[in-house]
Amino acid sequence: MKIGFIGVGAMARAIIDGLLKTNVVAPGDILIHANHPDRYEPYAKENGLVACATNSELTSKSDVVVIGVVPAVVQPVLQEISDSLTNTQPIISMASGITINRLEELTDKSQPILRILPNVNSAYKAGMTAVASNEFLKGETLDDLLKIMRAIGEVLELPESQFANFSAISGSAVAYIDFFIDALSRAGVKYGFDKATATKIAAQTTLGSAQALIESGETPAEIIDKVCSPGGDTIAGILAMEQAGLLNAVVKGIDATIEKSTGNN
Repeated sequence: MKIGFIGVGAMARAIIDGLLKTNVVAPGDILIHANHPDRYEPYAKENGLVACATNSELTSKSDVVVIGVVPAVVQPVLQEISDSLTNTQPIISMASGITINRLEELTDKSQPILRILPNVNSAYKAGMTAVASNEFLKGETLDDLLKIMRAIGEVLELPESQFANFSAISGSAVAYIDFFIDALSRAGVKYGFDKATATKIAAQTTLGSAQALIESGETPAEIIDKVCSPGGDTIAGILAMEQAGLLNAVVKGIDATIEKSTGNN
């Protein structure tokens, strides 16, 4: 399957980089095009990808077209490729806020469409991606596209109405989790570690904690209770963080993210 990426920004590169670490898609089956040749052509050469001169050329040579441009230029891009896009050719769109209904309006009414919300951890095959498809994407074609997305992380099928909420605790939360790791590492520096060592300790502990949570099937509260011995150091730290408003700060951060995303601010 040849996959064409229109737009090669951070998120598209995260997906491509993740795919290059798998055997699902060969480098020569990944086609790319963007506005600035000086940015995407060296990336293509470095990774063995196919650089196309135009979006239309890319579309005509691809089995699947991934729309990786900013929302403002989705319409002109789809208009540009309309003559080279067949009505059976699946489109994968990662354009934030552009619904499947809108994508159908901008293409053939029966265009197979998969809308995705990935995160940058896809580059390390550890992504979390929400997906929604229209009625024209089904059977083996849908299965094949989902297989590609699962190769770079976990996939969750969601109604589009939940996409903004998902993005807040998956896409944006990558930054929030890194913010927490950085806070832990700065505390480590306070108590004598150099920053690199403190960051390594905090990052590995976060990774291990996430893995333990997923594999054990336990709730976060259950694991917290296991770590907190009566009258111990950890429960003292938990209570101090709660008194400082950690839970409230996290919820307010998610609220602000969703409000900004949905325009309700």
